[in-house]
Amino acid sequence: MDLFERVANAPVVPPRLPLVVLLTGFTDAGGTVASVVDYMREDLEPRPIVIFDNDALLDYRARRPIVTFDQDHLSEFRSPRLELSLVHDALGQPFLLLAGYEPDFQWERFVALLMGLADEFDVGTMTWVHAIAMPVPHTRPLSTTVSGSRGDLIQAHSVWKPHTQVPATVGHLIEYRMSEGGFPVAGFVMLVPHYLAETDYPGSTLAALDKLMTATGLVFGLDDLRNDNREYLERIEDQIARNDDLARMITTLEQRFDAYAAGEFDGDERSRDDAAFDEGDLPSADELAAELERFLADHPGDDEHRRWE
Repeated sequence: MDLFERVANAPVVPPRLPLVVLLTGFTDAGGTVASVVDYMREDLEPRPIVIFDNDALLDYRARRPIVTFDQDHLSEFRSPRLELSLVHDALGQPFLLLAGYEPDFQWERFVALLMGLADEFDVGTMTWVHAIAMPVPHTRPLSTTVSGSRGDLIQAHSVWKPHTQVPATVGHLIEYRMSEGGFPVAGFVMLVPHYLAETDYPGSTLAALDKLMTATGLVFGLDDLRNDNREYLERIEDQIARNDDLARMITTLEQRFDAYAAGEFDGDERSRDDAAFDEGDLPSADELAAELERFLADHPGDDEHRRWE
């Protein structure tokens, strides 16, 4: 119980609500999860129910809080936040949101406490998203890999189904333990074009919110994000039009992606996956970032610190 504090006069939580989990930290291609957290906090005004203890869960030296130096004095010390909140979507439908930084310490205790809270509030489903970089083109719909216990969502939305070992996040542990506990669970991995992974890519944020809506029945207003993404893609296309090598690389990615989608690779499923998603002779993410230098200069990411909140 020392890992969190209940908020006085917290709102009453109705039973059978969907739980959405958004944790930043280990990897977040395209700034996807950080941007979804920003959307939730800025547009939907969450009402905290439980606030988790930074001193118990956060490694301050690895992820420093932000302090404001105002000429000759310190005017603000902003600590990261990890909270379980009650939120309402664009139609007023309630849901629970666990959002903030990924804990550095006490993963098993944290997940056990979260499962206790899920039981207490009679959670209906749990859905979480994270994002990784993949050699896929931005000119095709952003794909996902889906895991968990909700076979309908896996069947309908999981484009890539690898058999592999990856470094775990707390989100993986939450999914694993909640699946063991019988909760309906879905985890969406957004497959973000690797040459856009270091930018704040509105397209991946839109795709993540769309998957959350599909899994939960919630509704989010996305017009502003769609406008942001339209402007972002216009800038990307402008850079591609100015560079023949970059244009050829995008064409190669498109051909591989389309062949994979059409099932045109020979051999078993694993060799098909390797052929579609192996970078091979493609330019590296660093080389692509250099090609898009002018674009990146227009998106300097001066809010990088928000990824740790």
